[in-house]
Amino acid sequence: MSASHLQKFQQLKETLLACIEQSRIYSDPAQLLAYGTDASFYRLIPKMVLRLNNVHEVIYTLKSCQALNVACTFRAAGTSLSGQAVSDSVLITLSDDWRGHEIIDNGQQIKLQPGVIGADANKYLQPFGRKIGPDPASINTCKIGGIAANNASGMCCGVAQNSYRTVESMKLVFADGTQLDTANNDSVASFKVNHKSLIEGIEQLSQQVSNDDTLSALIKHKYRLKNTTGYSLNALVDYQDPIDVIEHLMIGSEGTLGFISEITYNTVIEHKHKASALIVFNDIETACKVVSALAHLPVSAVEMMDGRAMRSIANKPGMPDFIKSLDLEVGTLLIESRANDLDSLEQQCNTVMETIQKYTVSESITFTSDTVVVETLWAIRKGLFPAVGAVREVGTTVIIEDVAFPVEHLAAGVRDLQQLFDRFNYTEAIIFGHALDGNLHFVFTQGFESPDEVKRYGDFMDELTQLVAVKHLGSLKAEHGTGRNMAPYVELEWGKAGYALMQQIKRLFDPTGLLNPGVIINEDKKAHIHNLKPMPQADDLVDRCIECGFCEPVCPSRTLTLSPRQRIVLYREIKRSERAGETAYSESLAKTFQYQGIDTCAATGLCADRCPVGINTGDLVKKLRTAKYQQFTPIARWTANHFSTTNKLLNLGLKVNQVAQKVLGAERINKVSQGVAQLSAHKIQRWSPQIPTANRYQLKATGAGSSLKNSSPIVSVSESISDSPIAPISDSTIKASFNPNLAKKVVYLASCASRSMGQQADNPEQRSLPEVTTSLLIKAGFEIIVPDGINELCCGQPHDSKGFKEVAKLKSQQLEAALWKASEQGKWPVLFDTSPCAKRSIEQFSQPMEILEPSQFVLNYLLEHLTISPLQETIMLHITCSTRRQALDKQMLQLAQRCASEVIVPEHIECCGWAGDKGFTTPELNTAALLPLKSQVPAHCTRGYSNSRTCEIGLSKHSGIAYQSILYLVDEVSV
Repeated sequence: MSASHLQKFQQLKETLLACIEQSRIYSDPAQLLAYGTDASFYRLIPKMVLRLNNVHEVIYTLKSCQALNVACTFRAAGTSLSGQAVSDSVLITLSDDWRGHEIIDNGQQIKLQPGVIGADANKYLQPFGRKIGPDPASINTCKIGGIAANNASGMCCGVAQNSYRTVESMKLVFADGTQLDTANNDSVASFKVNHKSLIEGIEQLSQQVSNDDTLSALIKHKYRLKNTTGYSLNALVDYQDPIDVIEHLMIGSEGTLGFISEITYNTVIEHKHKASALIVFNDIETACKVVSALAHLPVSAVEMMDGRAMRSIANKPGMPDFIKSLDLEVGTLLIESRANDLDSLEQQCNTVMETIQKYTVSESITFTSDTVVVETLWAIRKGLFPAVGAVREVGTTVIIEDVAFPVEHLAAGVRDLQQLFDRFNYTEAIIFGHALDGNLHFVFTQGFESPDEVKRYGDFMDELTQLVAVKHLGSLKAEHGTGRNMAPYVELEWGKAGYALMQQIKRLFDPTGLLNPGVIINEDKKAHIHNLKPMPQADDLVDRCIECGFCEPVCPSRTLTLSPRQRIVLYREIKRSERAGETAYSESLAKTFQYQGIDTCAATGLCADRCPVGINTGDLVKKLRTAKYQQFTPIARWTANHFSTTNKLLNLGLKVNQVAQKVLGAERINKVSQGVAQLSAHKIQRWSPQIPTANRYQLKATGAGSSLKNSSPIVSVSESISDSPIAPISDSTIKASFNPNLAKKVVYLASCASRSMGQQADNPEQRSLPEVTTSLLIKAGFEIIVPDGINELCCGQPHDSKGFKEVAKLKSQQLEAALWKASEQGKWPVLFDTSPCAKRSIEQFSQPMEILEPSQFVLNYLLEHLTISPLQETIMLHITCSTRRQALDKQMLQLAQRCASEVIVPEHIECCGWAGDKGFTTPELNTAALLPLKSQVPAHCTRGYSNSRTCEIGLSKHSGIAYQSILYLVDEVSV
């Protein structure tokens, strides 16, 4: 960067600091690389990344950029595929403060800020039986700002329910910082006066189109198809009022005309009942004829897959057997029909099948509403993209293109595409798509490491665009947006008149050309093969990553440091620079990555559940931690071999804390700890009143021939803290003889955390978790088997999270042996009182034991023996990441709802970020992960529940109410 450019960006930063906090202005090279990456195969590294909180900051930023002639680009979730969300100047991203929404007229409309995730919008509308029209495949990640700015659609959306057709009004910010609220008459009137030239320009363009019959006909033809190539020229045909035209031109404008700060949608019906069918035909031609026949029937989605697509998923678990025998010529349709009542649905399905039976069907699974079967069928469609991504060579990227043919050209278009793939040696390419709209996606792998590979891609694109736009009069982009990838071909599709119209639109809205330059309008005819993203080899654990960003919403560190995608981007660059001998650069990146990438990763694996190819970035982080902590392996081994002693030391520390808190008082301890933390550069963390007391209740092994049973008194707690602050732990557990006539037995494994930790000092409920669990089990009439050597047992999670895999494995094996013996070789179920320990043990154990976490065990074994009287109050429920990863979140919520009149599961908290001991060592991770929590706790709510003792410490701290195990709740409401 030249000195003048450097000075300009420094001046911009100084200007922005008057309005935006330093912490939200990023200029570190490593962060710029990581934050500047999106899902496309293009790389531009921004000079500055901003994270803005509100529209006032957007306006200030735009005015500042205009004053200094600096280009800027807006980004929502960064899931776009065509290069429209990358920048080599200023990249503007949105903080989580842009999540506002308002339901209007019983769900008939919804007002949304651009930071709302699409799936969340539908969640808000679900009680009203409504949803937003657009339904892109990335809806669980992409945000409303991106959905509207790209006119994203999806499988059921078609052209009738996309953003263009369902927008009611918008709030906009233009390049000069001016605002327009299209629903506000005063705002509209003011805008018409202050932006008279823009209004007049729009009116002239509308008249120009009206006077040009050829151009008008072309526009009407193009938009009977799905089309996101270029600007939404149909706005000039469909609307007369210039404000309506402006509003609809903003849809699909990809941030090149202005910023959408709010959008109000007219919603669509979300039918209660659905049924799906999978029909295989001998060839594509027959499948396409059926598509045409289905066009006017009651179907909501018709997904077509070619033979290569079906072969790519044939060997995946759960697939129908017949898929393996299909040849490459077949055409497959996945059909869905929806209705609000079952009778109507059945009639619709019968009508569809009557039509299909007129054609020769090779294989089929007829319409079903069975949830398991339906999920299996749609797993075929959803598994296509990962199937290609999983087998690509290291160093290549996955390219997803989408085009649209007139439906009458669909079969010929598929055949032409298949031949084109063969000509250019894309033998792995598959075709699938939304057949009712003639919208096809095709996926193939491409490397950009050599000039020959770049040329192959460029030549392929030249022929592809001719095939689609010229031969078949189709759309070069149906729903993924023009971006940089198709910008050189906009004129090819639209002709000189259409392209000139788009150039005029750009100049009217953005006369200085500073909004997202190079996107949609780009005079560089080779723009699509410039600035290509390298995908260097880094590690087998993450090399399959395509940087789509689907992982980001569930990552607890995404607002603090890096998301999983960003960790992989940065790690790839570190490995590339190391191989290139760029020592100073790689060392600088590695220094940043240590904290940003390694230290602040919770390593929970939630990212793997969202990743199309199942990448667990936490596994990479644990591997890297192994190298970092290798020197401490002897200490790790000592703690593992002397686990009881380690826990006693922890317990002693908690007792000392109790005494200090009682003697000195919480306020004085807080001041002292704050000073100590500052002196240690925060390596010693601040004290918190939520730090638990010491657990004074001890479980004692019952042995193979004995157990705790119903006839025994409830185990007592040792003397109170006031009598003996640091007295030794009581040994008061009662043993009972084994009764072979009783069949209700359970092996109880109290986690090391619950064995050591009691409750926070000010909690009215001071019983420890093992005491409560014991009480509940005895109440339900269960005999309790406590394994031998309980105080030495641990699942290995504390060691595994630090990368001590061998030590963790030894602890897991030791635990498995003890539980196998205690359960009499798997005869009795095993209850873990914390979910993370249960999850790890299920994954690590080889013996056939039934391992259950608290909610699962209560639902499966206890409820039938208990009488529940629900609390008539509101409670908070935190569903831990381990519970989510075991797909037990619905069960945990179900149990909570059985026990309380109202249960609130706070939004946007998938993981609390405590992550074993991160809450102690890296408390800022816990703070960032739980930032949305306190505002969601109602004033009348006084308690929360979870199923991980350590997580509950952070939850209590950041919510303002005490969190405990859900077993406390069940024990309180049951007899």
